[in-house]
Amino acid sequence: MTSRKAIGAVFVAASAMIALLMPEAAGAAEQLRGETMPAFWALPFVGILLSIAIGPQLFPNVWHRHYGKIAAAWAALALAPVGLTHGMAAMFAAFMHAMLAEYLSFILLLFALYTVAGGILITGAMRGTPWTNTAILALGTGMASIVGTTGAAMILIRPLIRANAERRHNVHVVVFFIILIANVGGALTPLGDPPLFVGFLRGIDFFWTAQHIWLQTLIVAALVLAMFVAIDIRLYRHDSSANAAPPQPTAIRVRGGINFALIALIIAAILLSATWRPGIAFELFGTKVALQSLVRDTAIVLIALLSLWLTPNEHRAINGFTWEPIKEVAKLFAGIFIAIIPVLAMLAAGKDGLFAPLLSAVTAGDGLPHGAAYFWLTGILSAFLDNAPTYLVFFELAGGDPHELMGPMAGTLAAISMGAVYMGALTYSGNAPNLMIYAIAQEQGIRMPSFFAYMLWAGLVLIPLFLLLTALPIAPILKWH
Repeated sequence: MTSRKAIGAVFVAASAMIALLMPEAAGAAEQLRGETMPAFWALPFVGILLSIAIGPQLFPNVWHRHYGKIAAAWAALALAPVGLTHGMAAMFAAFMHAMLAEYLSFILLLFALYTVAGGILITGAMRGTPWTNTAILALGTGMASIVGTTGAAMILIRPLIRANAERRHNVHVVVFFIILIANVGGALTPLGDPPLFVGFLRGIDFFWTAQHIWLQTLIVAALVLAMFVAIDIRLYRHDSSANAAPPQPTAIRVRGGINFALIALIIAAILLSATWRPGIAFELFGTKVALQSLVRDTAIVLIALLSLWLTPNEHRAINGFTWEPIKEVAKLFAGIFIAIIPVLAMLAAGKDGLFAPLLSAVTAGDGLPHGAAYFWLTGILSAFLDNAPTYLVFFELAGGDPHELMGPMAGTLAAISMGAVYMGALTYSGNAPNLMIYAIAQEQGIRMPSFFAYMLWAGLVLIPLFLLLTALPIAPILKWH
């Protein structure tokens, strides 16, 4: 069967399922009861993470040809118990909620930023010296809270790879790029990282994180950058390319500037969706989709298409732009968003669910929230789960009242925000841009660390800093409660 026929068959099957379940699904979209879920319901989620971790190393040919099918198989195994115990309508409602309420906006924003940023071409002879690399990392870290971690990463990753193409030691450059630009740098605004955008939609002020965790972000970013400088100088001195004749100097040029305006339009669409609340929503199979969300997502897709139309094809060709990285992220994260359904239900069950021992740790002996525990638990779970829903679970666990969280419980909100954003850098699956950068680097011939090797790299760099951050007497860390 050809791929076109296969897609047609899937479409017909999906249409039939929708027709059969439509009358029942609307009434079956209540949140799944995590209190009654046994531990084995989480196994498909563990399975998909392990597949991402070890698949490229143990069976690379099979993985690269069939990773989408593998992710789909784990997703099906996660949904099967829901269908068997709650009925097909409940299973379909849970699937549609994950896709419509969580995954769709997530992947469309990534697609748009990937497409638009891919049309920005930075040309000119840059040599990957420690100071050039440091300047690019610092620039990207500053950009990440303005154009998003995905936008900043997609604009700068290819020029950075080209600058370091002749170096024998260049893997560490990409690892630090992931840590700083795809994660830590996005901590200051809701535009920077998805979990902060979730908080913004829940009523947190746009500039709250910039006002309250700028110092912590500056400390982490500066120390990580200092580590990079020390490592890169040492490796550069032992690199044969350091003694090679420098390239003929040419001016650095930025082409495809229209795409910066298009990124500004994407930002405007996101801000509009968070401030314009017409109170109109459509219910699809039990999931309410707000009009402003539909307008935002439609605008984002149109902006991406506009970029393809307005940008010369040669820009993307010189960039080595392909659709494979975003396809890989789309397929793998679709599987993750489905496989995580039972895990999030267990977390949402709080002290009545499987994760009760973990969640009880966020309350101190005096009954007040334990900020350090919120920081570490939100962070560690964000490293392995998607950081946006993890942020939301702990946001709700802390009471879910934005005014309380921005006031008396500011330390708790700061802990949740920092944990979700910073610790997304600990694994490739912690934040979507991580996996995208990994795929692009692999395409460009850089032998990136395996899942566990990267986790070791990132842990050695970041865990000591997080321990330091926990102990530092700086507001709001001083007031963890």
